[in-house]
Amino acid sequence: MVPQDLRAFLDLLDSRGQLKHVRAEVSADLEITEITDRVSKGPAARNQALLFENVTGSSMPVAINLFGSENRMAWALGVERLDELAERLGSLLDFRLPQGLGGMISRGQDLLGALRSIGLGPSKVRNGPVQEVIERGQPSLGSLPVLRCWPMDGGRFITLPQVITRDPVSGIRNVGLYRLQVVDDRQLIVHWQRHKGGAEHERRARQAHKESIPAAIVLGGDPASMWCASAPLPPDIDEYLLAGWVRGKPVEFVDAVSQPLEVPAQAEIVLEGTIDPNEHLPEGPFGDHTGYYTPIEPFPVFHLTALTRRKEPIYPTTIVGVPPMEDVWMGKATERLFLPLMRLFLPEIVDVCMPAQGIFNNLVLVSIHKRYPGHARKVIHGLWGLGLLMLAKAIVVVDDWVDVQDLGQAAWQALGNVDWARDAVITQGPVDHLDHASYQHSFGGKIGIDATAKLPEEGYGRGWPDRIVMSSEVKARIDEIWEKLGLEPHP
Repeated sequence: MVPQDLRAFLDLLDSRGQLKHVRAEVSADLEITEITDRVSKGPAARNQALLFENVTGSSMPVAINLFGSENRMAWALGVERLDELAERLGSLLDFRLPQGLGGMISRGQDLLGALRSIGLGPSKVRNGPVQEVIERGQPSLGSLPVLRCWPMDGGRFITLPQVITRDPVSGIRNVGLYRLQVVDDRQLIVHWQRHKGGAEHERRARQAHKESIPAAIVLGGDPASMWCASAPLPPDIDEYLLAGWVRGKPVEFVDAVSQPLEVPAQAEIVLEGTIDPNEHLPEGPFGDHTGYYTPIEPFPVFHLTALTRRKEPIYPTTIVGVPPMEDVWMGKATERLFLPLMRLFLPEIVDVCMPAQGIFNNLVLVSIHKRYPGHARKVIHGLWGLGLLMLAKAIVVVDDWVDVQDLGQAAWQALGNVDWARDAVITQGPVDHLDHASYQHSFGGKIGIDATAKLPEEGYGRGWPDRIVMSSEVKARIDEIWEKLGLEPHP
């Protein structure tokens, strides 16, 4: 069961020893970042969610590192293991005919449950906790304990929002996790990258000669909705539908007070306003998840028209920088959930890993059931054609027996099974907006590596060697006698 709001999630983490209350006074200017960075990179016993209860100059507590471990990320999405997400979605997307009446009934119940969870439309309520306090006329961002994360940052940044806009032509909602730089008490700069849904709304608004885009910036709410803003869904798929499926019931919405939008009723804070598609200000620098500062670029400006909140709100935030950090586990949840969708188009895929060291887009490890010559290359090009996987800079394909979650084993295969003159596909294409290594902005070199066992039809005439594997009989025998050997516990 997904917690219904941020407070319920904090209570869950507290009950499981995964929330540390920090009562000493700390500053939102760099100090919270340094504390959180040490905690997130420390031993597992110290890596907890943090609730800073005494932030200099603000009455609001700050919650951070909420999703910063595999367990916390799983609990946020209502499961005990992140792989359960793939299992649930994989079962739903299994188009094979069910066997027998029981199988048909079970499949029907699964589909009916999915439809009920996403709803046929927004689940509307007349009021919600997020509108217990309403600021109009002269709303101000001044009360928010917005972090300045790193010393060379261009200002303070809101880093864990759900930014809601609607397509200015079709009206379809998009929800994105875009950082927001504070300009003053009434203005923010919206860093939506060119490949993201919000940027597409900006382009369409200019084409339609719209002077403004209604927008809402949501802070808090149920943890599934907070995470879903980061999910790389296909264009025109509402992220809150995914949140509804993860939650098992639709997200509750309430009408915004100053804009023609609906916002999550259980959120902590909502900033309502408009974005001018023709007005841009320089945003940045910003210490990013690449481990480097993103340079200054122009991005559109959000103008605040109203602020609604709970009476005593909690401010949720995150930091990014040199990995591993909280965003690693948010990305891992995406990897596990979207595995069944990859298999829908590329059924030969066994597993996929996007390791933290690859900063999401820099490295994709994939294992496949190889059946014919050129199969690995087919998968490489297929992945580059799937949504935001188009941004992957390096794709490494290995055989089905390789555990791509074991980075040592994957590296062993990738380095030992490749003839670099023949097994690498080098091309050019889209790369991440934040990629500083590409010689042109958002366009650069990419590589695909076939690290599978090679077939004669692929030009390999030497005969691929057999793997070293102990016989199952000997393994079973040693399992039986291990405790009698006087050695360490069974490995």
